[in-house]
Amino acid sequence: MPPAEPVPGDTAARPATPAWDGPPVPPPHAHAWPGGPVPGGGPVPPPTRSLARRLFPPVATLAGVAAAFAYVGTVDPNEPGHYPVCPLLRFTGVFCPGCGGLRSAHAFVHGDLPAALGANALAVIGYGLFGVLMVLWLIRAIRGVPMRLAVSPVWWWGIGAVLALFTLVRNLPFGSALAP
Repeated sequence: MPPAEPVPGDTAARPATPAWDGPPVPPPHAHAWPGGPVPGGGPVPPPTRSLARRLFPPVATLAGVAAAFAYVGTVDPNEPGHYPVCPLLRFTGVFCPGCGGLRSAHAFVHGDLPAALGANALAVIGYGLFGVLMVLWLIRAIRGVPMRLAVSPVWWWGIGAVLALFTLVRNLPFGSALAP
């Protein structure tokens, strides 16, 4: 028997729709990344953010650190009972690299740099590095350049070695000047 001719308006004679093959594939230009190629044109400039949106992350970070320093400057860590004792110092008698950090911050806030260095010299160096990074972050945010810190593993190992050496020396008799 020959196949029946479709009658106009008859839906029974239509061919079956193919099975679902997954999501539709968008044209190649639909997923172009900012700055990526666009058919018929050059690179797309990245969307510009307002100055306030660019400055928010560094200013919020600076505000949080300033609040922490203000608290430590107000509540004296030299008086017992205000802050918890370092567990490593309490249970072993060994000064960790952070021991004396709160006293250092308190002295630093009050402008007593010799006392801050005496409490924890490594922390004072950290305050300076933080200040430099904050200035760089703010300048880059104003210019609209993203801040990216890519620290190689060699630097992380170096930082760990400095912390370990600082901890070792401050716990030996000849390094008592570094002890808080």
